[in-house]
Amino acid sequence: MRATATFKVNSFVPAELKAEPAVSTGTPVGVATMEKLFEGEVVGRAATLFTAAFDDTTGVGTYVAMESFEGTVRGRSGSFNFVHSASTSGSDRTAEFFTIVPSSGTGELTGISGAGGLVVDADGTHRIWFDYEIG
Repeated sequence: MRATATFKVNSFVPAELKAEPAVSTGTPVGVATMEKLFEGEVVGRAATLFTAAFDDTTGVGTYVAMESFEGTVRGRSGSFNFVHSASTSGSDRTAEFFTIVPSSGTGELTGISGAGGLVVDADGTHRIWFDYEIG
C-alpha cells in the first residue's frame, strides 16, 4: 500500500555533538534534532536525528536522517522508525535511500515494513510517501 503526506519542520536545533577524533574534511559535518509535523494519509509527528556533511556556500552535501514517527498511517495508529538519506549538488536529490526500520512498529502499525521517498516541490512543499505492508 502507499500512503502520502506533506510535512513541515516544526523545529531544527543544531547539536554540539562532534565526531571524535576530529577529522578535517572539505565539507563540514553537523548534527541536529528536528520535529516534523505530517498531514494527509500520514498524520502525526516525528522526532528526527539529522546528520549532514554540507557546504552552505555551494549547497552541496549529503544527509542521513533517523526518524521516530508517532501518529496514524491511513487511519492505523502507532509508531515506527524510518531512515532516509540523499545527496545534492545544490538543486537536485541523488543517491536516495529510504526504508522503514524492521520490527520498529507499535500499536496498529506493528509489523510495518517497506520503503518510501520524499521530494521538495519548487514552492518548498515537502512531500513524503511510504510504500508499506503490515503483517
